Amino acid sequence: MVLHRSVPRPTVLTPGAATSHFRPVLLDASSPEGLRELEALAASSSVSAVHDTIEDQLDELIRCEDPALAHSTGSLAASRRRICGGTPLWRWGTWVFYPWNGRLVHVLPREGFQRVRTDRNRNKIDRAQQRDLRDRRIGVIGLSVGNSAAVTLAMEGVGGSFRLADFDTVGLSNLNRLRAGVGDLGVSKAVLAARQMFEIDPYLDIEVFTDGLTEESIGSFFDGVGGTRPLDLVVEECDTVWAKVAARECARHRGIPVLMDANDRGLLDVERFDREPHRPLFHGRGGGSTSSDVARMNRGELLSFLLAVVDEPRLSPAMRDAVGEIGRSLSSWPQLASGVMLGGALVADTARRILLGELIPSGRTYVDLDELIPAIGQRIAPAFVRAMEEVR
Repeated sequence: MVLHRSVPRPTVLTPGAATSHFRPVLLDASSPEGLRELEALAASSSVSAVHDTIEDQLDELIRCEDPALAHSTGSLAASRRRICGGTPLWRWGTWVFYPWNGRLVHVLPREGFQRVRTDRNRNKIDRAQQRDLRDRRIGVIGLSVGNSAAVTLAMEGVGGSFRLADFDTVGLSNLNRLRAGVGDLGVSKAVLAARQMFEIDPYLDIEVFTDGLTEESIGSFFDGVGGTRPLDLVVEECDTVWAKVAARECARHRGIPVLMDANDRGLLDVERFDREPHRPLFHGRGGGSTSSDVARMNRGELLSFLLAVVDEPRLSPAMRDAVGEIGRSLSSWPQLASGVMLGGALVADTARRILLGELIPSGRTYVDLDELIPAIGQRIAPAFVRAMEEVR
């Protein structure tokens, strides 16, 4: 389906907007002002493609309310007319323009959109819980490993508002684990995550901090500005040691739980500062060091501190071997896409359960796939392995 004939199709294709753009433009064509804006936009060279599946989306909404109508064409048509209330279908709902890729997309109004988009979550997440989750604000610090967590949270409908912080941009070496393409090289990692999340749900509320967390911005990141609500939960996935410590100090002071996926052996770290306001940071593994202490550490001291925080003796063999090679034969910590995606799932699942009131305790859990899915011989008696080799 295309726009009504009064809105001409775009004739000039463009590669998209500047790399800093991350918010979509939402237009209500049922109002005269919105209609004028839509027509002007569709006629401009800014739009590269128009996507209109509103009739299919509307049918999905009707079936969500009454699955029995799935095979009743007449009932579907009557329900469409009832819901639209006489408004032409092409002017009903919301038109969403994504300036970074030039796409103009027609979607359901906010409430209907959210209902259909999360309908398949039932009965794992019921509708009351989904509304509760939609009212929560989540902060994600570090959008390389954190990208997987942020996007998974958005997909599952865990959080309706987000603050994303990362000072870095996408580099070619990030593409081994970051869901991005070569056309995203040079884009802020925070901006990239926001775009991906908005393309899943244009009604989200997302703020980005493209300088990462600094002494000047950390208060705004946690508390918001201009009357916006503070955070309900923090996902910390950054490499900067000062930011790791300072974020926990702020979270503990405000009673906000913190989750971290260490991306090695499936380590998920939970700190329930909302329930334990005096809990030591990193479960005491940081030795009581503050962010001010960390800011004065040299490179060797920072590495020692970080290894203590992540339990160096419990690192995977590959990661332990890598520690001494970073800066020599390795440019940085080794990470795999499979581990990053697993971490995103662990963080999103745990965040949902915490926000819904489950008593998830502070502590660390390993979901080590090498142990859970061992290769042949890893758990078989050596004598049996030798016997099998002799048979071969």
